[in-house]
Amino acid sequence: MIEDDWEIAELLGEYLGGFDICITNYECPHLGISALSVKKYDLVILDLSLPSMDGTEVCKLIRQKSQIPIIISSARSDIQDKVVCYNHGADDYIPKPYDSQELVLRINALLKRHSNTPNTKQEPKKLFTCDETKMEVYKSDSLLNFTNAEYAIFSYMIKKSGYPISREEILLNVDSIKYESNIKSIDVLIGRIRAKIEQNPKKPQYLVSIRGVGYKLINETNK
Repeated sequence: MIEDDWEIAELLGEYLGGFDICITNYECPHLGISALSVKKYDLVILDLSLPSMDGTEVCKLIRQKSQIPIIISSARSDIQDKVVCYNHGADDYIPKPYDSQELVLRINALLKRHSNTPNTKQEPKKLFTCDETKMEVYKSDSLLNFTNAEYAIFSYMIKKSGYPISREEILLNVDSIKYESNIKSIDVLIGRIRAKIEQNPKKPQYLVSIRGVGYKLINETNK
């Protein structure tokens, strides 16, 4: 669930738990989007009025990377919002306020329908791959010459491919880059990585900057 009202999230979580539906809520949309790249979920319940990013844009970003079912749960009942969400790939739209039992029925119906639908979408081929046992990173079949710090950052970014990653997230989650390191040291290392993976590091096409957030690794190839 991506819902910034923690009271609603807590109440829904307790209610749905009685039907063996386990909820993990993310108040920040960026964290919710990132979680989908590292954890397996069966369905997303998405609010629209979120901090830092509108829910319609969150819906679009999720659908670009995943076929996971999406239920919009929002007090915004304007038809235009519904049109935008369905165009971005939402599977259902339930206006607030609603009976929680209705949400249970919609969740179960959507999960049943989704489980009976064959997944014919072919996963895009990854350009960058990581061999964690050897601590090696490859671009296509070519081994990249990374330092330990560069490897640690880039291997983490491969796991989060396609999702925005803040500098703070890198500092907290990459063991070899201690939190005592500063933001500028991350930028320096990103610059070094770009020099090794980009054809033109000044105009990166794989390791791109996300204004106000940090970076994103585009890890797909048509070859």
